[in-house]
Amino acid sequence: MAAAAARSFGPEREAEPAKEARVVGSEFVDTYTVYIIQVTDGSHEWTVKHRYSDFHDLHEKLVAERKIDKNLLPPKKIIGKNSRSLVEKREKDLEVYLQTLLAAFPGVAPRVLAHFLHFQFYEINGITAALAEELFEKGEQLLGAGEVFAIRPLQLYAVTEQLSQGKPTCASGDAKTDLGHILDFTCRLKYLKVSGTEGPFGTSNIQEQLLPFDLSIFKSLHQVEISHCDAKHIQGLVTSKPTLATMSVRFSATSMKEVLVPEASEFDEWEPEGTALEGTVTAVIPTWQALTTLDLSHNSISKIDESVKLIPKIEFLDLSHNGVLVVDNLQHLYNLVHLDLSYNKLSSLEGIHTKLGNIKTLNLAGNLLESLIGLHKLYSLLNLDLSNNRIEQMEEIRSIGSLPCLEHVTLLNNPVSIIPDYRTKVLAQFGERASEVCLDNTATTEKELDTVEVLKAIQKAKDVKSKLTNPEKKVGEDSRLLAAPCARPSGSPLTAAPTSASLPQPILSNQGILGDE
Repeated sequence: MAAAAARSFGPEREAEPAKEARVVGSEFVDTYTVYIIQVTDGSHEWTVKHRYSDFHDLHEKLVAERKIDKNLLPPKKIIGKNSRSLVEKREKDLEVYLQTLLAAFPGVAPRVLAHFLHFQFYEINGITAALAEELFEKGEQLLGAGEVFAIRPLQLYAVTEQLSQGKPTCASGDAKTDLGHILDFTCRLKYLKVSGTEGPFGTSNIQEQLLPFDLSIFKSLHQVEISHCDAKHIQGLVTSKPTLATMSVRFSATSMKEVLVPEASEFDEWEPEGTALEGTVTAVIPTWQALTTLDLSHNSISKIDESVKLIPKIEFLDLSHNGVLVVDNLQHLYNLVHLDLSYNKLSSLEGIHTKLGNIKTLNLAGNLLESLIGLHKLYSLLNLDLSNNRIEQMEEIRSIGSLPCLEHVTLLNNPVSIIPDYRTKVLAQFGERASEVCLDNTATTEKELDTVEVLKAIQKAKDVKSKLTNPEKKVGEDSRLLAAPCARPSGSPLTAAPTSASLPQPILSNQGILGDE
């Protein structure tokens, strides 16, 4: 199916196969019979259902508009119209009728026939004509409103196919359906959403997520959201590098390279534009110079690869719900302040501070973490989510207890969270900053602070005793990093943390040209 769908991108195109319409059966609904029509266009098939009166209305319009033979349609029957013998004969006659019409209009079918057979949903010419007409009527309004424009992969595939055929942009003769209306709109559009389907689309066998399409017709994109499309079949996204600030590609990719540097497979060695070249470099690739927010969550990414070199201005990065095993290559992202690595397969954080020097929000929920070693030098960290991991020992909390700016910590659903007096024991790890820390989205109470003071006093007594027993052993506060506390505006209240440290999601509209059937 993918090979058939990709045929339009080859250097040679086969002649378009003739469309077919077969009446494959019928069903009795209420007091009338509905005929089931299977339409075939190359490798694509879909089903349409109509009663006889729909055929009659179609025929009347074609007789009036296209002067077809008025005797072509099998006649009405009043008596016994739903008898099995009549229905079976009518199935054959209606199939002959439809096949005759398609043969009479081998190029672009008349509008009334195209809509009767649902060409506007499934057939290339019908899809582009419907989209062009919609944009002719509403395009300026949509652009003026500045909302996200939603489009289906099948629509983009149809436009790509039309452009690759080199045919006139207005094959039907109706100026409203001219392909130019689409191209004018896409040149100026800033906010785009492309959403496919997981299974067959509508009543067809079309697997939208496997369809190839070209996004180079979009010249001014600031934000794009793509879901349920195969990233390997998306072309032209890189043409938006100069303008694109926010990008989301979900349920679509198996690697970061597929999205950020699809041309990498063509070169043995490549480097981002603007870097000092060393060794044998076969290509210099431009960076995503405007991109500050990237959402690659809910994919099948197992590695943070070197393609991150091409996104140097990234501030928000979401790689949640993937299969990442190791935190790597993020040292190239000097501007990164918000990182979501929740629900991956991380088991170690050792050396993570060398990759995340300026991070402020870090979501590590839903991983395989037992130890927090590596977090103790993230001095800029404000928000940390460690929920749903495997942290058992209270001693692990000491790795984050000395962080001078940490305000919000989430440890829910770890083994450590079921320890008696869990909250006060965790807060005690923060010493004098206990009152500044919001644990598990709940602000610290005065009662908890009192208990923390008691725990601190007990610990201090133990430390004194330990020093007297082992005068050369450094314990307690002597082993902690002496760091100045983060400046906080006077009078600013401590607020509860958000329920997730995930990246902020762009506001998206559900408005689209073609909805699900």
